[in-house]
Amino acid sequence: MSSAALGSAADAAPARGGPGGRPAEPGVSAARRAPPWRRRLLGRQNQNLWFWVFVGPFFAGLVLFIYVPIAWSAYLSFFEAYNTVSPTRMVGFANYTDMLGDPNFRSSLTTFLVFAAFIVPTTFALSLATAVLVARTRVAQAFFRSVFFLPTACSYVVAALIWKMSIFSGVRSGLANTVLGWFGAESVPWLSVTNPPWYWLVIVSARLWLQVGFYMILFLAGLQRIGPHLYEAAAIDGATGWKAFRHITFPLLRPTSTAVLLLLLINAFQAFDEFFNILSSFGTYPPYARPPLVYLYYTALGQGQDFGHGSAGAIILTAVIAVIAVAFNRLFVREAD
Repeated sequence: MSSAALGSAADAAPARGGPGGRPAEPGVSAARRAPPWRRRLLGRQNQNLWFWVFVGPFFAGLVLFIYVPIAWSAYLSFFEAYNTVSPTRMVGFANYTDMLGDPNFRSSLTTFLVFAAFIVPTTFALSLATAVLVARTRVAQAFFRSVFFLPTACSYVVAALIWKMSIFSGVRSGLANTVLGWFGAESVPWLSVTNPPWYWLVIVSARLWLQVGFYMILFLAGLQRIGPHLYEAAAIDGATGWKAFRHITFPLLRPTSTAVLLLLLINAFQAFDEFFNILSSFGTYPPYARPPLVYLYYTALGQGQDFGHGSAGAIILTAVIAVIAVAFNRLFVREAD
């Protein structure tokens, strides 16, 4: 075929690139080149519509199951309500003064302070140490991450029952007493209230096993944000090991450390499952072994079902958590500045 024929065939053929053989316009977005029905779906108003289609059910569940009960509990705290969630007689702030004057409620707050004073720094130190060790591991790092994080998927109730009935059951065949028997030691009644408070070891060890892996992941995320060139420069100056951790790792982990400490403090306030499931079989709780949520549970859902005082105690506990969280955050942000 001659060159003239090829040229005429090329002129006769439609230019490719656009829909229907039309040449694509340079600089036109994919949305502009889309069919009309797709452009209607991609419009600004329809984008808002699709946002609410996907987010709406979750937002409705949040309002219905979280915010409405909180608002109703705050409303109920000003009324007298026994054996019913419908208020009967308004008593004002009498429920609040009764709860603040109740020695059992104040004792539960003391239990929280004792529990938090040990569990918060212990969990923080173990999580940070585990994260540093896993981050420096060069072999099977993903395996060790999974192994330490796996207990987080376990239910607190299930873990508390395993600790109570299998590991620290107090009988000779229990795992803890079996290990002690290998070394010639006598069996220990771990959950007895008449002996030294061994039940604290059971409760604390269960919570450590459950939550160290979660906070380890948070610290690992913070460690990945630290550039390796900082450690290389420090190694040139002879700062390795503990010196590098003290002057590089720990200061740069301050935002993560603040978040972890705040979460640990709030979780310590919310301690319920391990105390209730491990110590409830005694009928009465040992001294300083009934945290606020356990006390409020028996107040609102016990024999009296006093929802008025229970709601007032829940609001007081929420206010205490909020004040401590704000003060804690202000303190650490001021130190960072």
